[in-house]
Amino acid sequence: MSKLLSRIAGFFSNRTFIGVDKAGNRYFTRKEEIDGILKEKRWVEFKGEQDPTSISVEWICWLNGQRKVAPTPEEMMELEARRERVRLNVALLKKEEEERKAREGSRKAVSLGKVGGPDLKSFIRQFPSASEGDKVEQASDGRIKETHEEKEEPIPESSEPTGSGATYKPGTWQPPT
Repeated sequence: MSKLLSRIAGFFSNRTFIGVDKAGNRYFTRKEEIDGILKEKRWVEFKGEQDPTSISVEWICWLNGQRKVAPTPEEMMELEARRERVRLNVALLKKEEEERKAREGSRKAVSLGKVGGPDLKSFIRQFPSASEGDKVEQASDGRIKETHEEKEEPIPESSEPTGSGATYKPGTWQPPT
């Protein structure tokens, strides 16, 4: 029982105030010996309601021991200013992207006279001309038709094993040499 009381008394007397964040949360630390090893305990006392989302990333890193030194007020102000610049840059880039899309959209509508799907003619033109045996005809409505002339070509022998399954014997297939 005395050990418990001494720990409770030590909790309030041995703590060291480290800092306060923008939300008014206060951060503390104390050194504690556990199993013969001196460890540092870190914690936060929330101002008002206990809302863990009100803690900034820098303070979370300090609480978890990922930072050895607690963030300073100057560092926090610099980081907040940087975050605000990033927010403004993102908003500016989004606005520029919307304007660019609007300009490109109006150009397409003017040049094509309509807004629609992709230009299939230019897509087809990028491929080489029809291969031997294929004839390309252009219909009166502008569509392209392909006709295939049937030629009997010998079917190449496959190097893959064939069979109906009834004659399959594991380990008998050999690759061609």
